[in-house]
Amino acid sequence: MAQFRRVTDQLSVSPQITVDDVEEAARQGFRTIVNNRPDGEEPGQPTSREIEAAAAAAGLAYVHIPVRGMPTPEQIEGERRLLETADGPVLAYCRSGTRSIVTWAVGQAQAGARDRDELRRLGAEAGYDLSNVL
Repeated sequence: MAQFRRVTDQLSVSPQITVDDVEEAARQGFRTIVNNRPDGEEPGQPTSREIEAAAAAAGLAYVHIPVRGMPTPEQIEGERRLLETADGPVLAYCRSGTRSIVTWAVGQAQAGARDRDELRRLGAEAGYDLSNVL
């Protein structure tokens, strides 16, 4: 089972999830899943379509914002807007969770929603070092 790492009340991030993890996310109260991982990065990873179907079956919203390397301005803004309007807690994932938290943190910093020290602290508390991007 994937490890859901709480960042804020609104956002948790995770390494790659499985179809079974989607059901657990619903049980834990998440309302939306954001997939920041492109399909086909490694053999055997669940496809976006498989996770989307599991999310629909569990009553969760699903969004695919695949990030390769550093997120683009469009990806950052899209994820920031999604989190602002999400109906409840969001679980974002990629291979390790790093792209998910970086996409969120850069968006927060650019929007002036949180200062960089707070973002680095929140990242560290969730197990991610954001000092190289903030």
